[in-house]
Amino acid sequence: MTAIAQRASGRRRRSGRPGIWARLSRNHLAVVGLGIVAGMCVLALMTPLLPLADPNATDLAARLKRPFTDGHLLGTDQLGRDMLSRILWGARVSIAVGAVATIVAATIGSLIGIVAGFYGRWLDNTLMRGVDMLMAFPYMLLALAIVAALGPGLLNALFAIAIVNIPFFARSVRGVTISLVRLEYVDAARMSGLGNGRILFSEILPNVVPVIVVTMSTTLGWMILETAGLSFLGLGAQPPQADLGSMLGDGRKLAITAPHVATIPGLVILVLVIGINLLGDGIRDVLDPRLKSGALSRPRAMTEVAPAAMSQPERSAHSNAALALDRLSTEFRIGHDVYHATRDISFQVAPGECVGIVGESGSGKSVTAMSVLGLVPTPPGLIAGGQVVYQEENLLAAPLPRLQQVRGGQIAYVFQDPLTTLNPLYTVGDQIAETVERHQGLSRRDAWQRAVELMESVHIPDAAGRARAYPHELSGGMRQRIVIAMALANDPDVIIADEPTTALDVTIQAQVLKLLDELRRKHNAALVFITHDFGVVSEICDHVQVMYAGEVVESGRVQDVFERPLHPYTRRLMSCIPQLGRGRNPIAAIPGLPPAVNDLPPGCPFAPRCDVATAACTPRPISLAPHGEGREVRCIRPGESPA
Repeated sequence: MTAIAQRASGRRRRSGRPGIWARLSRNHLAVVGLGIVAGMCVLALMTPLLPLADPNATDLAARLKRPFTDGHLLGTDQLGRDMLSRILWGARVSIAVGAVATIVAATIGSLIGIVAGFYGRWLDNTLMRGVDMLMAFPYMLLALAIVAALGPGLLNALFAIAIVNIPFFARSVRGVTISLVRLEYVDAARMSGLGNGRILFSEILPNVVPVIVVTMSTTLGWMILETAGLSFLGLGAQPPQADLGSMLGDGRKLAITAPHVATIPGLVILVLVIGINLLGDGIRDVLDPRLKSGALSRPRAMTEVAPAAMSQPERSAHSNAALALDRLSTEFRIGHDVYHATRDISFQVAPGECVGIVGESGSGKSVTAMSVLGLVPTPPGLIAGGQVVYQEENLLAAPLPRLQQVRGGQIAYVFQDPLTTLNPLYTVGDQIAETVERHQGLSRRDAWQRAVELMESVHIPDAAGRARAYPHELSGGMRQRIVIAMALANDPDVIIADEPTTALDVTIQAQVLKLLDELRRKHNAALVFITHDFGVVSEICDHVQVMYAGEVVESGRVQDVFERPLHPYTRRLMSCIPQLGRGRNPIAAIPGLPPAVNDLPPGCPFAPRCDVATAACTPRPISLAPHGEGREVRCIRPGESPA
């Protein structure tokens, strides 16, 4: 047993999370922007080392030469100065001024925003009213006024551009800081004895940095444009110093006779700013925590299904079942890793019957349920194989409109946390009525009346009055009843309840369980009940599927499984149920942790934690085999107890 555990724990695991380049490369335009910005920066840095002509050397005899003439690749300007040399030196100046102005504005503006958002009250009012005063003026006119007061010059233009952009950083950072200050981890840090300064720099600032970086990446291009605008008006770089804006201003009078003098600097500004903006979008993707985990910020409307899972079922195979799963397998593909969340899940539930799915957290229960309706987010989710059969139709092969018709209509889903399921901006009555309108086409008045009737059916007192309440105005038990009422709104054939009693106290749990059992018998609906509590299974379920590490390890009638559990995992789960009369005998917890589903052992996944495992459990996978009438078990030593 020790050797098995050591082999399992010694197996090397590699991180499947996509790296920075993998996340950036998903945005092809961002890669183009990176190439543009990197190329421009490399040229700007290497400009002093390149064999270029003096950018300020005049040669009136060679004035206004066209591009691609001998000795002047991009031609010359009105004073005979080499355009290529001036473009490279000018781009160097424009990028440096824009970058410094961005850093100055970001530093001052972010400091104002984070302090105002953290301390609030009079300090917030004082700082933000000053920011509002700056924002009251058109930013370009304010920049012109500052330069006019300080005098023309590149350094003064830098200060002016930085000052007028401070409010943008201050507003963005303040908004994020206010939302962070109210979170529980900040309260915990304060209660642990940390001072305001420590909380500000160790708890708040690290969470604000991504916002600052993204704002800087999107503002840099705009600041380069503003600097070029001031130089175009003669308030920035002064002769003979060149920057892109001053070159554009010098060439505007020659737009007809020598268009290249103004066109080339303008094109460089255009390409540079576009590249910076595209790269800014990519930086936003790199800093997005959802993308770090391998998912997109906007998942698809349905789970991606592999071609192998789109075949149609045999008509007679599941004719008596309200819902049947046949070898359903769902994966999460993150980077180079494949997480086998569920593997070959097969069971069926008849009308009026309740099937319980039980197991530890992470065993694949919720993924199995969400796969039925294509609710697993893609990416990274993928239904790799199997079938979900409803009314002799494989839902995995159904198009999105058909799936949307089934969702909430014929198959209803009760999620674990009603507070996140319900929309906080709408009353609970409106949300139930919307479900009725969507699937039954009733009028607004009739849908509202139906919503009140449904709330009465789930035993909500004063249903007509409570229908006008918002989710936050109801208790946890009331919210869960609202979600159940929404599930029953269209008389579904199948109800999937995903741990609906987890966040409720014992009394409310009993009421919700009794309600679900009562309603499924009344409507003759099939119920799939997901839980990690075997005690709950014994209350309402007819059959049970015990899951571990993404696969079913035992199935059968609840009474049979309780009387004689066959799999060691089932026996250990049942031993964790509190029992009256046990006195102070401790509950025997299962040692160790479940295996990572992207690094499963070759044999039985439960072997490292099993008290009856032998060397024969580890060489090869163990299949789910019949064991008596209506029983299946995935074990080579079913029913055995430890010596």
